[in-house]
Amino acid sequence: MPVLVRTWNVFHGNTAPPGRRRRLREMMALATADKPDILCLQEVPPAAIGAVGSWTGMTVVADVARPPSLGPLPLTVEAGELLTRPWPARLRSFFAGQANAVQLAPDVRLLHRAALTVNDAHFRRVQARWLGLPAIARLAWAREPRVCQAVRVALPDGRAAVVGNLHATVYPPDKRLADAELLRAAVFLDALAEPDDLCILAGDLNVKPAASWNLPELTRPPWRFEGFGPSVDHVLVRGAEASPTVRWPRERRMVDGEVFSDHAPVERTLA
Repeated sequence: MPVLVRTWNVFHGNTAPPGRRRRLREMMALATADKPDILCLQEVPPAAIGAVGSWTGMTVVADVARPPSLGPLPLTVEAGELLTRPWPARLRSFFAGQANAVQLAPDVRLLHRAALTVNDAHFRRVQARWLGLPAIARLAWAREPRVCQAVRVALPDGRAAVVGNLHATVYPPDKRLADAELLRAAVFLDALAEPDDLCILAGDLNVKPAASWNLPELTRPPWRFEGFGPSVDHVLVRGAEASPTVRWPRERRMVDGEVFSDHAPVERTLA
């Protein structure tokens, strides 16, 4: 039975170029119109976590990567949303924070969930020494927590799969930060997977194959993932035959003359 896996960085519900209002509900309608089995989302406003499930009818597993805050002071979700509302496109996660979410079709059964902060302080400290990072890169890496979600699910055909959803660090001067997080996420998923499980690592990995050491390495033994895409959004698969990566054309995410998000959805169909 084919399984459609899609990933999309929804840009906090904003359009590209950004407008004055969020279009997250319309984005969810577009992303689920053809009933994907698994939908991995990044840059979800924490205030919208409850709503996305009611809009789509899918099971939502969400983890807040960056909680709402005012500088060092924590905010409630409601307060972060209130401060963001006058200019959501410009402020984005500044007050409101951001989350990752995995949405599952009704016939995909959740068995287990876990999450890992892939750039916690100990990991950053060890990797910074290994990579010889300057102080400015170390500070940039510490600025925002990055979370890899993991769900173990039972697919409609009885197979089990471990699905990871990662939004890696954005630091253009040095892609090794995101690359290190990618490898840590792969280790995390591998540890959770049973020997016969499918393994899927999807999300905005913020690294292209040409700039990555670990993307090509993950296609080789012992990892045996395959199918990275041409840009920074990927659906890596192990343990199943899968279609080539499909990246939506700009026209497919355009509604009423507006282009949804600054990222295109990326998807693969598992046989």
